[in-house]
Amino acid sequence: MRIGELCVFLQVKSLNMKKFVLMAFSALFLFGSCAKEFNQVYKSTDYQYKYEYAKECFARGKYTRAVTLLQQLIVQQKGTPNAEESLYMLAMAEFCDRDYESAAETFKRYVKSYPRGIYAEMASYHVGQSLYMSTPEPRLDQSNTIQAIAAFQEFLDLFPTAKVKEQAQQRLFELQDKLVEKELYSAQLYYDLGTYFGNQTQGDEGNNYLACIVTAQNALKDYPYSARREDFAVLVMKSKYELAQQSVDEKKLERYQDAEDECYGFINEYPDSKERKTAESYIKKCKKYTGNSAD
Repeated sequence: MRIGELCVFLQVKSLNMKKFVLMAFSALFLFGSCAKEFNQVYKSTDYQYKYEYAKECFARGKYTRAVTLLQQLIVQQKGTPNAEESLYMLAMAEFCDRDYESAAETFKRYVKSYPRGIYAEMASYHVGQSLYMSTPEPRLDQSNTIQAIAAFQEFLDLFPTAKVKEQAQQRLFELQDKLVEKELYSAQLYYDLGTYFGNQTQGDEGNNYLACIVTAQNALKDYPYSARREDFAVLVMKSKYELAQQSVDEKKLERYQDAEDECYGFINEYPDSKERKTAESYIKKCKKYTGNSAD
């Protein structure tokens, strides 16, 4: 690089650095000014001004600041014309700030305080939506999922012609599917454990295959139209066969008969299943103990 070009390069670099420093100081000054302004509003006793400032924060997506101000206002404005909107806006700010547990509680509070309020319908919907957003993946505890289902069901009962009726129904289906997946994981875990942890052969207590059967059958009863129905049926069939194999002599015949019947029932219900060959194989093995003639 020539001397002249180097000088130009250094001048440009210096200029850019000055611009960067200037912008950094400007941003820092602006941030400090905004923080100072917010603190002044927070300490102000002019509740109407504070209310309007909170609305502006909400509109600009500054939800944390809106929440901070509105938590004060719902106490300070109790009994005033702005009280209802302040409570609903607080719930929405918490929801938009992804504090779903707090939002659910605040939406509940709104519905309880203003059952016929302007925002009652959407507040009721957002109770369920907030709980829906806080539900964990199927392997974990599903307490929030059960609460969300109850909340959406209550919403549909209270507002059967709501504009968001279809969304609520769709959420219900999704939440029920999550419960189904949870039961499927549990049943599969029992089956995979098999004889692990000292699976009993002298009694049924602690038997993992029996636990799998009970879990899967309860799921089939609770969710008869689930898309995972066949998966549960497969686990029941396999577990009944394994249970028969593990049984003591006085229970073998009864359990092989039960397993054989389960296999026939499975083939009748799912004739095109990928597990049909497994069912047919089990039937042949069961006949050795049941004495039933081949079909």
